[in-house]
Amino acid sequence: MSDSPLKVAVHGAAGRMGQRVTALTLADPELELAAALESAGSPRLGQDAGEVCGSGTCGVAISSELTDRVDVVIDFSLPEALDGILAQCESRKIPLVIATTGLTDEQRTKVAEAAQSTPIVMAPSMSMAVNLVMKLVRDAARVLKDNADGVDVEVIERHHRFKEDAPSGTALHFGRIVAEEMGQTDHVHGRSGRPGQRPHGEIGYHALRTGDNVGEHTIVFGMMGETIDLTVRGHTRDSYAYGALAAAKFIVAEGAGLYGMKDVLGL
Repeated sequence: MSDSPLKVAVHGAAGRMGQRVTALTLADPELELAAALESAGSPRLGQDAGEVCGSGTCGVAISSELTDRVDVVIDFSLPEALDGILAQCESRKIPLVIATTGLTDEQRTKVAEAAQSTPIVMAPSMSMAVNLVMKLVRDAARVLKDNADGVDVEVIERHHRFKEDAPSGTALHFGRIVAEEMGQTDHVHGRSGRPGQRPHGEIGYHALRTGDNVGEHTIVFGMMGETIDLTVRGHTRDSYAYGALAAAKFIVAEGAGLYGMKDVLGL
C-alpha cells in the first residue's frame, strides 16, 4: 500500500451497511472516501455522505454516477444494483469488493467473467468471525463424515426483519461447505406436515427474522448420543464493515482474479 490514502467508493452508501462502511472509511487514516454512490431514484442523492452516516460533513455528496478516480469500490447494495457497478469496474479495471448477498447464478457467472480482467473479492460474509467458523465447520465435517451412526446437519440463521433473502447467503455457504466434505445431496428449507424420518443425506435450513438481529448462524452436527453446535453471532454491523475495509486494502495489491475472505484473512 502506498503512503497516500486509498481512494474508496462506497456503493449503496445510504443503506444500513453502506452507512457503517462510509463512517469507518472516514475514520481510517489509510482510507479516503472519494465517492458515495446510490441508485438514481434515491432520496439521499446530493446529501453529504458524512452527514447521512452520522459522521458530520465530509464534503462528498451522494451521487448516482462514479465520475471521480477511485482505487477500489466496496459494494454493499442490493442484488439488482450490482450489475451496473460491476460493469463499470470491469471496464475501468477498478478493484471491487462485493459484499452484497442474494445474487443469482447468472450474476455469479458475470462476476466470475469480470474477475478474469479485474481483481474482485466476493464473499457470503465479510465478518472475520464468520469466516473463521467456516473453517471450523469444514474441519468438523471432514472429521465427522465417516461417523458410523451418521451425522444430521442443520443450519439455523437469524437476521433482522428487514432482510429480504432467506436463507442468508452465509447460511447457504455453510451448507455448501458441509456438503463438499460429507456429500449431502438434498438441501431442505424448513419442514412442515409429516415429512417422515429424516434422511442422512440432507441438510436442513431454518431462517428466523426477528427485530434488529444483525446476524447469527448455528451449524448443528447431530449424532447418536452427542451434538456439536458451532455458533457465531454478530453484535453490530461493524464486524461486516471492518471486514469489507480489510478486503479493500487487500484487493488493491492483487492482480485480476476472484478472491474470498479466506484470502484476505490468510485462512
